[in-house]
Amino acid sequence: MKDLFTDITAAIEEIHPDVYLLRDYADSPTLLPLIKAITEQAPFRFMHTPGGKRLHISMTNCGDVGWISDAQGYRYVGTDPTSNRPWPAMPQAFIELAQRAAALAQFHPFQPNACLINHYRMGQELTAHQDKNEPDLSQPIVSVSLGMSARFQVYGKSRSQRPLEVELYDGDVMVWGRSARLIYHGVKTQRSLPHPELGEHRINLTFRRV
Repeated sequence: MKDLFTDITAAIEEIHPDVYLLRDYADSPTLLPLIKAITEQAPFRFMHTPGGKRLHISMTNCGDVGWISDAQGYRYVGTDPTSNRPWPAMPQAFIELAQRAAALAQFHPFQPNACLINHYRMGQELTAHQDKNEPDLSQPIVSVSLGMSARFQVYGKSRSQRPLEVELYDGDVMVWGRSARLIYHGVKTQRSLPHPELGEHRINLTFRRV
């Protein structure tokens, strides 16, 4: 089994201005038990947009605060609205993985205090959107892919642009910020390749500083 993450000298590719890709950087056998422990405390759930439409993928959180969406809007809160208890603590292994990936993209120091965990089934998608609910946009987003493959779409400054599409596989990590911090991006899984252990499921960890 490889280490949780590879050496700091791991190859990093800039696929779009200020959008970086680290192939096979994270180790799913190490991360998945930690995710299971988190979801036992705060299970995946389908949230709804302020207009009442159910989001396409299920989600949960860990860290000091968690991202939610409901009739009151998109925002971060300190407690899980389902249980009224604090979100599960973010594992130290999560923090170190996010920090090392961010450092490779020259974002340091990065101190993530929120991790949104997304669960995709085959055919589910995340439509083009911006991550803009964080107050300090100088901090990057670090995104970890686990399980089945997915097509990550980089639209840039407008969702009307033709996207750059990148196939992501288990263990791939992406980092974006600076000029790309507010890029429109999306995820498609209609033609995903199953994972040996997770089958037609994808888990995505997105680390933020809130």
